[in-house]
Amino acid sequence: MDPEVVANFLSEQRENAPEDLQQSFLTIEDYWDRKLWHQLTDVLVEYFNTPASAPQRLPLFKHFILSFSEKINQLRFVTLGLLSATQCSDDHERLSFFNDLTQKVNKPASQDAYVYALVAAADVKLRLQDLAGARKDLDTAESILDSFDSVETEVHAAFYRTNASYFQAKADFGAYYKNALLYLACIDLESLTLEDAQSRAYDLSIAALVSDSIYNFGELLLHPILESLNNTQHSWLRDLLFAFNRGDLNAYNVLESNTSKAPLLDEHKTFLWQKISLSALTEAVFRRPPHDRAMTFQTISQETKVQPHEIEILIMKALSLGLLKGSIDQVAEIARINWVQPKVLDMKQIDSMRLRLKDWDSSVNQLGNWIEGVGKDVWAA
Repeated sequence: MDPEVVANFLSEQRENAPEDLQQSFLTIEDYWDRKLWHQLTDVLVEYFNTPASAPQRLPLFKHFILSFSEKINQLRFVTLGLLSATQCSDDHERLSFFNDLTQKVNKPASQDAYVYALVAAADVKLRLQDLAGARKDLDTAESILDSFDSVETEVHAAFYRTNASYFQAKADFGAYYKNALLYLACIDLESLTLEDAQSRAYDLSIAALVSDSIYNFGELLLHPILESLNNTQHSWLRDLLFAFNRGDLNAYNVLESNTSKAPLLDEHKTFLWQKISLSALTEAVFRRPPHDRAMTFQTISQETKVQPHEIEILIMKALSLGLLKGSIDQVAEIARINWVQPKVLDMKQIDSMRLRLKDWDSSVNQLGNWIEGVGKDVWAA
């Protein structure tokens, strides 16, 4: 591009910029004139991240940045493109912009930038209800990401965020839960607004409860995002998750009336009862010492509040889901459990484990005293 044309364009943009940002254009022109591409990219990203720069982003990108796009880091180039696209008039224009951007960076040396732009296009397609197109772009992005040894976290974060949005739109709660947590692992939670944090915590909680593949909420229960629900109208949802985790039927009965506030929970009331029953079963097994895990159907019925004729189905469900390992004696109506899936413990459960360890320690001491008494001189204390 003709240096004089660039100088005139930047001068025009400087005059249109807010007074406190006009100095930035002098710096931009200086770096461009001296061909300091790295420094120029940094000051442009900083300028584009300033809210007041919004009206000038698209003109700067189309008439200035594109002229030297090959000379700068392609991932930063896409970042500037994403910031510019916020000023497109609608999603159709934005999608066209992203399609041009993806084609420009689709080169062997800039596949990370290509993925970043492709995921942005998929996000727009989701808003336009083109789920098939979004899935195609996301699958392409995922195959490229899998081939990388490492990639910038912002690229992974964008992929997991958009992938989660896709699965949420498809009502695939298990896949949404997984991708949403991976997205949160890639970002600084401080970067989320309180409203966004509460929204994500709410969606994750609902997905965890209604998913037929998630029976262990440990990762979510320990995640700080859940704290954003404290002292809000949805604080009951956090309490409900902890009730499910410890198989607390009494707490569930108290909180159950709140499920009508969430349409998805209201639709899945029968399933939620089955899920809390399974949790009550695993908790009942967990509370027992390993040598006392042969439980009659009658005992399980009392612990889980499930009808006796449905106990066998409940146990088989727990075994098939990998929540328990063991066997069923149908004739004697006894379930012999030898393993229970580990999970996050609350303070009450930890205290129960402490008491069991004390009982075990006492049993070991009694056994030692008995051996010493029987062995006498043969046994060396």
